[in-house]
Amino acid sequence: MSYRVVVTGVTVVAAMAAALSCSRQQAPTAVKATPAVQSVRTVNPDPREVHFGPLKMLTDGGENAEAYFSFDSSQLIWQSTHPPYSCDQIFVMGVDGSNRHLVSTGKGRTTCAYFYPDDKHILYSSTHLDSPDCPPPPDHSRGYVWALYPSYDIFRASADGSNLERLTDTPGYDAEATVSPQGDKIVFTSLRNGDLDIYTMNLDGSDVKQLTHELGYDGGPYFSPDGTKIIYRAYHPTKPEEVRDYTSLLEQNLIRPTVLEIWVMDADGSNKHQITHLGVASFAPFFHPSGTKVIFSSNYGDPKGREFDLYMVNLDGTGLERVTYTPEFDGFPMWAPDGHTFVFCSNRHNSHPHETNVFVTQWRD
Repeated sequence: MSYRVVVTGVTVVAAMAAALSCSRQQAPTAVKATPAVQSVRTVNPDPREVHFGPLKMLTDGGENAEAYFSFDSSQLIWQSTHPPYSCDQIFVMGVDGSNRHLVSTGKGRTTCAYFYPDDKHILYSSTHLDSPDCPPPPDHSRGYVWALYPSYDIFRASADGSNLERLTDTPGYDAEATVSPQGDKIVFTSLRNGDLDIYTMNLDGSDVKQLTHELGYDGGPYFSPDGTKIIYRAYHPTKPEEVRDYTSLLEQNLIRPTVLEIWVMDADGSNKHQITHLGVASFAPFFHPSGTKVIFSSNYGDPKGREFDLYMVNLDGTGLERVTYTPEFDGFPMWAPDGHTFVFCSNRHNSHPHETNVFVTQWRD
């Protein structure tokens, strides 16, 4: 899920089917990005960021987030807002920043793109069937909230954006979809049954199964490298006032993500257990290549809740380690299938304050 919200002056980009029905479109016309977005340069990590080699800054301009590797580790698919677009669209580029091009329709708002295992198809969520315009931003009169646009559905397309097929068509929010490294399942978040829960489906949208049933938000799911487990973020309200606030917001297609913990379960939904107990906003978890640890973004280290950094922890909740140290925002971490190349998004070294950009490095264990 992609939301652009302003918290005490700091822009933070955060993220969060039955039978197959299809609609098809021609490949979108490639749009030449602005020079700032085309910029690629190498910068040094903070000396305390001992896991990072030199950082290759692939974008510098606009809002760029949720960059994820192709299965052959050669490309990245990510969402970006930059002229001429008023809200996020999906783009693909090489891991060196080359050959970047639009692969979504250029209409509506898009989020949560991912490659299929054959790297010949892509997956993303979009609101374009509801309207070609960007949906309105969330109403912040109730504080820091994310919008759950009910017009989001999940789509599959050829890698160039052509042959667009709709995979979900149920009422309400369908997004946050990723694909198992085993190449057999898609995992995603949906509001179809009245609460935010995690589901799996086949690559063609068939055989939908609900994995979580607890009251509250379960989302942002990713499979383990061997496909046997799913990592996700969750908020399960228990106090009466928390339940009232959560359900009241949900009726307006909103969620307040101020407390999110990292959970793990087996790929069939069994053996759920909570990994973190930090009491803050932790999100964007991803498995370490070993499958024994996870990395995630959290504002745990900042009493004011404004600075998000990357942290790593064992699956049993032990061994919490801070990975990044720069001010403002570091998030959306992912290792390439090669196990060595690492991507994340950060506000560091940007030409314009508070913009978020894509960085690639070689991971050092």
